[in-house]
Amino acid sequence: MTLQYKTTDILRGGLIYTTGDTIAALLAGEFSWARMFGILLIGATVYAVEIPNWFNWIDRRVQRAQGWQAALRRTLLAMLYFNPLWIARHILFLKLFMGQFSAIGWNLLWVGLLSFLVNIPISLLANFLIQNKVPLRWRFVASAVFSALMAIYYALSAVWF
Repeated sequence: MTLQYKTTDILRGGLIYTTGDTIAALLAGEFSWARMFGILLIGATVYAVEIPNWFNWIDRRVQRAQGWQAALRRTLLAMLYFNPLWIARHILFLKLFMGQFSAIGWNLLWVGLLSFLVNIPISLLANFLIQNKVPLRWRFVASAVFSALMAIYYALSAVWF
């Protein structure tokens, strides 16, 4: 298996993740240039490599299956990637970029788990649509937009609730 790392994914990942997180940070009163450039770096590198390649792997893995079984497999395999550890790692990146080193600990795993569990209905629906209705070449963009919207939602939730 050859990993793909395309210029379009670099640009889209950097731009979309940065935009969503910057809006979220502004709403939460947590904006910092270090955070913004850090998320730009992560979106254009880590996420731009991992996510499109995972989606390509799903497409190859489920290629022969059809109907509701294929749709279910695609959705569950996407959920397998965006798991509590992924969420905790993303929060870890945010804490690192904001210089909040004392906030980094095992508690991030708990936050990742709670976030994952609470958002299962929304994530299932979004991942179902992304994996089964969006063409493969646009799935990374759709997933990044969903993640950006969720980041904004989290920030608004902190303000509203």
